[in-house]
Amino acid sequence: MVDKETELKRLMLRGLDGDAVAWRALLTEMRGLLTPFFKRRLIGCEADTEDLVQDSLIAIHAKRATYDRSLPFTAWAYAIARYKLIDHFRRQGRRQTVPLEEASVLLAEHTVEEGVVRGDLKRVLSILPLRQRRLIEDVRISGYSLAEAAARNGFSEGAAKVSVHRSMKTLTASVIPDED
Repeated sequence: MVDKETELKRLMLRGLDGDAVAWRALLTEMRGLLTPFFKRRLIGCEADTEDLVQDSLIAIHAKRATYDRSLPFTAWAYAIARYKLIDHFRRQGRRQTVPLEEASVLLAEHTVEEGVVRGDLKRVLSILPLRQRRLIEDVRISGYSLAEAAARNGFSEGAAKVSVHRSMKTLTASVIPDED
């Protein structure tokens, strides 16, 4: 099975190179991804979904020359969609609220957007040794307490605290460029 990000980026690159069939396929695929993206965020205003999908597809088409071929395509496309959604909410002049009982609607099962984030997180964490990576995943991602994560990974609580601190410092340094 081909990764969705890889397939969409391939279509985008072919479309940028003048392949009209690939470009049409990309826009068709994006329609299928953007529709649920907007529906989840437009509780009570679902009728606006199609307009936002169309606005986003037009913006993707109009701004295609700004796409950096070295970056993930879906991050770029979903950024455009988010800006269109923000513009929509600003035009509405109100903030969207969702009753707590219906909040689960906002939490998607799995989206391409989440897959990209998950892949980025995996790449960033890969710089850490396995034991430290597991400790960070337990404490910062899975929500275990420091004591629970220490016990799961064979650390004393003090050593786990130091390891988490140092690991976070290493991860931060790896993603934030030096400003010297």
